[in-house]
Amino acid sequence: MTILVSLTLAFIQITENEKLSLIDLLIRASITAKVVLIILLLFSIASWVIIFSKWMALRSAEQASRQFLSRFRSRLKLSDVLIEAENAKASPVARIFLAGYEEITGQMGGEGSIRSIEAVNRVLQSATIAEVSRLERSLGWLATTANASPFIGLFGTVVGIVIAFQGLSAATASSIQSVAPGIAEALIATAAGIAAAVPAAIFYNYLLSKVKSLTATMDRFGLELLNLIERNYIKADV
Repeated sequence: MTILVSLTLAFIQITENEKLSLIDLLIRASITAKVVLIILLLFSIASWVIIFSKWMALRSAEQASRQFLSRFRSRLKLSDVLIEAENAKASPVARIFLAGYEEITGQMGGEGSIRSIEAVNRVLQSATIAEVSRLERSLGWLATTANASPFIGLFGTVVGIVIAFQGLSAATASSIQSVAPGIAEALIATAAGIAAAVPAAIFYNYLLSKVKSLTATMDRFGLELLNLIERNYIKADV
């Protein structure tokens, strides 16, 4: 930590004395530092694309699921809910209903009752797992970015410090200017790694909490649907 603070103070002194801009520092950076920064930039861009797309998708799923559940609970028959489910394309709960409804109609035929509630339960569980997997898709990239970016930035920091010492050993006279390029690379790489990791970590936890909330809603709906099926579609002597 002391070394990092010393490097930071030295970097500030360099920029004040030589009036270096960020662009100048990036242009002067070594190939290794540029590669590290490009990798971190790509990680960051991909993360923000995933953050915005998943946030909008989850918000739409929550709203559509609330509307579908409200209409589902106001209907007396499953057939009355079918059209509502087919129109609620953004709702994972509606898709679970459609999977269960297909199994129910397949079992009933013209008898008016189902043969196996366990089969319906398995279909609902399978549909729920599929929906959860779909909702969690791409979130792994945010976790990877949050975990890997600081280490990628640390690699750039180490390379920058090595270059700084090389510049110091090659200089005829020891001065802060001889280590300026290496210090700049080290600090920029560190900042870039943190800048890529922090938003990814924050939004990964936020979006994952949204997925867990929707998962709980789907589980509750599955139990509610099974109760409705037992009351209306199973014969009393079964």
